Amino acid sequence: MRNYTVKETKELTKIICNRCGKEIPVSNGIPAEDVLSVEKRWNYFSNKDNEEHAFDLCEKCYDELVSGFQIPIERK
Repeated sequence: MRNYTVKETKELTKIICNRCGKEIPVSNGIPAEDVLSVEKRWNYFSNKDNEEHAFDLCEKCYDELVSGFQIPIERK
């Protein structure tokens, strides 16, 4: 009988804000500050049928984005 250990791993080292380009360092897989991470698979009735989009925003860019919403975000 043989037992194998898979050594290939993906380790997160930094996050880059897609809007402003700010680098957020990561230590032991934990970001130094919080970020908004969005992942979206577009459905059939969109112009992006089955495309996957993903992005990260730092807190400052998130605040700037939501401050322009016509309807404010819900805070719970």
